[in-house]
Amino acid sequence: MTWALRASVFAVACLAAASAFARPPVVVEVYTAQGCVSCDASNAFAAGLADRAGVTALTFNVDYWDYLGWKDTFARPEFADRQRAYDKRFGLQDVYTPQIIVEGEGQASGDKQGDVEALIRAAKRAAARGPEITPRADGTIAVEDADRFHDRPRRADDVWLVRYDPRVQSVQVKDGDNRGQTVSHRNVVRQLVRLGAWSGRRRVFHLPAAPEDGLTSLILVQGEGGGRILAALKAPGKP
Repeated sequence: MTWALRASVFAVACLAAASAFARPPVVVEVYTAQGCVSCDASNAFAAGLADRAGVTALTFNVDYWDYLGWKDTFARPEFADRQRAYDKRFGLQDVYTPQIIVEGEGQASGDKQGDVEALIRAAKRAAARGPEITPRADGTIAVEDADRFHDRPRRADDVWLVRYDPRVQSVQVKDGDNRGQTVSHRNVVRQLVRLGAWSGRRRVFHLPAAPEDGLTSLILVQGEGGGRILAALKAPGKP
């Protein structure tokens, strides 16, 4: 490869990275359960969001409906814990499904699609306000303040790794309130790991091994304890 060609490739890569930082995806979290009788329309809505440009939809299956007779095959206790942290900050008395949370800033019932769309539009209009997330050649990621954010108050934010399956997942429910129904999800979260804290200085984070093949990795920088999402980036390749 000639020097000129290398320079051209490097310039294209830099432009792509800058574009990713300038226009981070709007993160939409969908809290649902296979045993939830009122979640079907919300699940279909979330599947549509998964194909929308500028939006990353994440399906978090929760386990607190398992007592009704069907154990959700995708649920993890840490998913319900994440939802509880949000709802505590929102001042809600209890968790519920279907619930949709946009950018960690606003929430709406999954059956009120107009309210969700309004939250997404507001998030897209908001100016970029977070740090830069940079994937490194060794499979790690670096988080650092961009120059335009140096005046941001220094505080400890959380850095999260979310791994999700982008394929459609269909499960036949054999017991409980949805017995005999087939429930379908998109972008089902399979791994949620808090990588550590970030306080403004450049810090490098190592990513744990994926629990299975075919998953997409998303890095989030988020206010502590279920705060707003400050930055998001899909990690390239297969960490």
